[in-house]
Amino acid sequence: MSIEKLKQLRAETGIPMMDCKNALEEAKGDIEKAKKILREKGKEMLKDRKGKTASAGVVSSYIHANGKIGVLLQLLCESDFVAQSEEFKKLAHELCLQIAASKPLFVRKEDISEEFLDGERKIYEKQIEGSGKPKEITEKIIQGKIEKYKKEVSLLSQEWVKDTTKTVQDLIDDYRAKIGEKIEVGEFVRYEI
Repeated sequence: MSIEKLKQLRAETGIPMMDCKNALEEAKGDIEKAKKILREKGKEMLKDRKGKTASAGVVSSYIHANGKIGVLLQLLCESDFVAQSEEFKKLAHELCLQIAASKPLFVRKEDISEEFLDGERKIYEKQIEGSGKPKEITEKIIQGKIEKYKKEVSLLSQEWVKDTTKTVQDLIDDYRAKIGEKIEVGEFVRYEI
């Protein structure tokens, strides 16, 4: 393991040196594998924080350069110390940019009401009507379209606009591992003229 790889991993993840060193050793010097190991270890550490309450945080805002799109976001964490950190504020800004660019309607898929999904289902049924496909096939197609739609309109399920190999939830999990606290999106509002 080289010191350059250790420095690179530390710079890219923001995770303490000893954790980076251990992950690199476990990954036999492969930086991408080490990042995955660090993410997994971060998730393991956060399991211990399940009972903690995210009662501190920030309200962050973003106004797009053209002045026609604006976002207000409530991002929660466990302590005021973390809420005032640059890393946490950077995450809040990244989430505001995501919301401005990708127009989510809900924080998570579970927040979508059945009434809302019924409207989408009717649209998909109308689109597939008269296709001559068997009912069980059309049901699978409709269910697939609904699942895709739920991912598109739920912030945490969306692909992160700056790295489509990650979801927004993956981005938040990376910051959780760095910061060591529970982080949750409270709510958001997106305005557009």
